Amino acid sequence: MSLQSDHRIGKHAMLLLLSEDECNMPDCWKSCKGKVGTMDSQKIIAAIETAAKNNGIVDGDIYRETHALYHAIIEALHGITRGQLSIGSVLRTVGLRFSIVRGNPYEKQQEGEWIAVALYGTIGAPIKGLEHETMGLGINHI
Repeated sequence: MSLQSDHRIGKHAMLLLLSEDECNMPDCWKSCKGKVGTMDSQKIIAAIETAAKNNGIVDGDIYRETHALYHAIIEALHGITRGQLSIGSVLRTVGLRFSIVRGNPYEKQQEGEWIAVALYGTIGAPIKGLEHETMGLGINHI
């Protein structure tokens, strides 16, 4: 089992997120981008899940797909919150852009599909100008 060097799903998710243009992804992969700003981590999860379902990245009727997405989101949230998932309860707010990428990063098709969630934006006290940049990435198998 080896990753294809041009099929790094996390790298593609980050490039898609940070680029103004669409990034060059394998044709068989699915992706989308969105934005969310909140003091509630549940709203971040809901925004990403809604975007994934509305753009056909996951099928909301198939548990393993939404479950894999959920774990990728939680892993990415750990990155932006430095391991502490609390935001509003500790008086922090976020303004984030996100990307979601689904595909098979391996040479063998039998390895199946994976999903990556990338987050980039700001986090800080709910006072304009007191935030700093933050970034997170979560990858999970479907």
